[in-house]
Amino acid sequence: MPTGSWVATIHMARPANRTSRNPNQTQITQAVLSLRELILRGEFSPGERLSELPLVARLGMSRTPLRLALAALEHEGFLRRLDGGGYVVREFTEADMRDAVELRGVLEGTAARFGAEAGTPASARRALRAINDDIGTVVHDLGYESFERYLDLNGEFHDRLVKLARSPLLERSLAAVASLPFAHPNAFVLREAELPASRDILIVAHLQHAALIDAIEQRQGARAEALAREHARLSITNLEIAMQDREVMRRLPGAALVSRPGS
Repeated sequence: MPTGSWVATIHMARPANRTSRNPNQTQITQAVLSLRELILRGEFSPGERLSELPLVARLGMSRTPLRLALAALEHEGFLRRLDGGGYVVREFTEADMRDAVELRGVLEGTAARFGAEAGTPASARRALRAINDDIGTVVHDLGYESFERYLDLNGEFHDRLVKLARSPLLERSLAAVASLPFAHPNAFVLREAELPASRDILIVAHLQHAALIDAIEQRQGARAEALAREHARLSITNLEIAMQDREVMRRLPGAALVSRPGS
């Protein structure tokens, strides 16, 4: 399994301080991560009911953390609870994919506006610029390892951007949206980077990062918000590029959950 495809999703759910968690919470976290990965890999078909006993045996854990993990994945939108009990895997549409990206853009735009209007420390802005300078170097290198590096840098840039808002509520809301298979800033980066048009988009994204930092530095809240929302829409452009290549779409994490007319 290619590691880059899953870095972003796992990163969003990884405990910040594993040593501070009790064993039960650690088991729940492990169950959520394992189940989400199985779903994204297409191990379960949309509409398939998830039976507890086979999952308990497959994951090697008790029913309690498994049940809590199932409830968590329902909250994230991967599962649907049946009226009579139990869960089935949800199916997504292309409209769902676009909506998830658009909603991320709204939340990141709000974070950028909050950060710009409240003012951000010079050290935070320098950190963003340093990350984006590294991104600028990486996007001109076409090697696989460079795009692995891009995943890390881009994820860190977006994480730091949200923290500028100094709003735990906003961070939690964005984490919930970005946990969906299509909403994270890195959702389409690695696979679609195989396509020339998508490589060009990564360069545009780097330039948008720079403009966003400038707007925040100049405390231009409305401009920062608009730039962040427009930046998120690049993912939709990447999605449209990917959908023109059936092989790329087949390898996209979560593609098995997406209903496509005529497929």
